[in-house]
Amino acid sequence: MLRWKNRTDRKPLILLGARQVGKTYILKEFGRNEFKQMVYVNCHKNEFAANLFRDLSVARIITELQRFYETTITADDSILVFDEIQEVPDGIASLKYFCEDMPQLHVAVAGSLLGISLRENESYPVGKVNTIRMYPMTFTEYLEACGRKQLVEMLNSLEWQSINLFADTLTEYLRQYYFVGGMPEAVLSYTTNADTATVREIQNEILDAYMRDIAKHTKHKAERIKQLWNSIPAQLARENKKFIFGAVKKSARAADYEDAIQWLIDAGFIYKVERASTPTMPLKFYCDYSAFKLFVIDCGLLAAMSEASPKDMLLGSNAFVGFKGAFTENYVIQQYLAATNGVPYYFSKDNSTMEIDLMCQLRNRVVPIEIKAEVNVKSKSLYNFVNKDFADEHLKGLRFSMRPYIDQEWMENIPLYAAESYLRRLKTAEP
Repeated sequence: MLRWKNRTDRKPLILLGARQVGKTYILKEFGRNEFKQMVYVNCHKNEFAANLFRDLSVARIITELQRFYETTITADDSILVFDEIQEVPDGIASLKYFCEDMPQLHVAVAGSLLGISLRENESYPVGKVNTIRMYPMTFTEYLEACGRKQLVEMLNSLEWQSINLFADTLTEYLRQYYFVGGMPEAVLSYTTNADTATVREIQNEILDAYMRDIAKHTKHKAERIKQLWNSIPAQLARENKKFIFGAVKKSARAADYEDAIQWLIDAGFIYKVERASTPTMPLKFYCDYSAFKLFVIDCGLLAAMSEASPKDMLLGSNAFVGFKGAFTENYVIQQYLAATNGVPYYFSKDNSTMEIDLMCQLRNRVVPIEIKAEVNVKSKSLYNFVNKDFADEHLKGLRFSMRPYIDQEWMENIPLYAAESYLRRLKTAEP
């Protein structure tokens, strides 16, 4: 957001994200800390906001805001913040005119992915806005919330010898993160009181709010969306995590649930990882849209959906190996998306058990990734993929596991608690 503020080609900003990821908090903190004046408008059930965009004259909108809030809005030191922008007609459309008629003014809006994608009869200001996608808190952000900033600096340095010295400590925090997840309210509760019952209560309240969103916005599709949503933990607990429609309901067909999947993606509740048939750039050219995996927005919410026992997750290695590594794979997907904002794929062979958990395109290379939840690892599939099946591609594999860092030339092993830091470095590394 600071980079956005200082851009010379800046446009109005849309901060996108699912419910409860902290969009309002971030915008308010940004406005308070970076500008002399913030005019904050919450558009939810706000009669003034509902009438504000009755026509899209920027001069009139500014005048009415100044009168209503008894202030003066100047381009140099003011920011306009419209929260829940999707709640008012033409709120999103107005950003085009702010961009064209008053480009020097800082304008930022927050809205749910769901609400903005479902606005009917309203044009989206293509090319007239900047967007930032906001995800649940990552593992390093969780560490910062726990007051362990030096651990974060160490992870981001990728100084493996130092990291190895703190392996037990980092493993303990990672175990906590699998249970708590990255939804800010749950993180705040746990870091303040360490009460697992309250954390689970908060997670269930968020899940209940998601269910209300489904009922509110879909009506005749709600039952199918709920069926699909509720099937995801069991789908992830399977050895082969490829999504099976028949596991949602007997005799279910793809055509019956495709809209439900897209709705959950648009709402930001799930991530979809599709299969790519070959590790060749651009991976999108080789995408098989009929084969995919679905993951939940947050590993803590996945734990609540699964009714996983807090005791089992916070003690021993159950969090890592439970549900056949479902939490670990969901965790890595979360860190990948937040660290790179890229599109993850996976690879599998027809008529074979061979599978590569993730394939990512970072900078000018394809990176095949294996995800292991334990210390004891075997990488036969990854080895054959890199050294035999696609040797001509000159790939270098990546494995996330509970083992310490090692570079074996054909593959690097990265400890799971360093996944986010390593992926951020990989994204920005020179080709």
